[in-house]
Amino acid sequence: LQNIPIRTELGRQIRQAFVASDKNYFLLSADYSQIELRILAHLSKDETLIKAFETDQDIHKFTAAQIFDVKEEEVDTKMRDTAKRINFGIVYGMSAFGLSKDLGISGGEAQDFIDRYFLRYPGVKEFMDQSIQNCEREGFSVTLLGRRRYIPDINSRNNGVRQFAQRQAINTPVQGTAADLMKLAMIDIDRELTRQHLQSAMIITVHDELVFDALKKEEKQLVELVRNKMENALKLIVPIKVSVKKGEHWLNMQEIKS
Repeated sequence: LQNIPIRTELGRQIRQAFVASDKNYFLLSADYSQIELRILAHLSKDETLIKAFETDQDIHKFTAAQIFDVKEEEVDTKMRDTAKRINFGIVYGMSAFGLSKDLGISGGEAQDFIDRYFLRYPGVKEFMDQSIQNCEREGFSVTLLGRRRYIPDINSRNNGVRQFAQRQAINTPVQGTAADLMKLAMIDIDRELTRQHLQSAMIITVHDELVFDALKKEEKQLVELVRNKMENALKLIVPIKVSVKKGEHWLNMQEIKS
């Protein structure tokens, strides 16, 4: 279910097949907004990245303006898409080679983008270097909540194996913390659904999204509960934001404003 696509026509048709349990219910979807990048801001303490989230910027547009050295209103779709790929590529420890393949550009151009990114977000570079050094010394990476992932290949003599381990060392604190946060939110929501005797049910987690079979008459109560528990499961130095949508099936969901 985690791999049902939304960008292809077939994927969209399949998504339409997921419906609420009966006419008294609807599907409710609650999705963390840029959660891994927000966690990266918290872990790296990078002032520019923190400011972007504190002022509720479009983070990909903001990064595009930074790396292309233009005003935000001058950022076009292609620039934003490039910045988006770099933002997420950085979280996964992507190399210049990986970015060049992803964007279809030369290795030199890709390295230039990465250099410009680190020039604008020096705290992120420091966090990445520190994550690798800590893992080399300890033999594991750790999430914000203290969950360990052992990475024995971090000191491998094989360059390719070692570089893959280094990417894991960078990614684990970020993606691992996002996974921990989601589980905390699910526990809190489940507890509250029981305490309030609600008939709505949490039915699946898909990446950064929770999906509910929601009783129509419980909509206001459920939305408030879900948004509150997801946004406050863990305190970060930047705000955590959740987008909540509803619909009769999983394809056409309309956003519910807070």
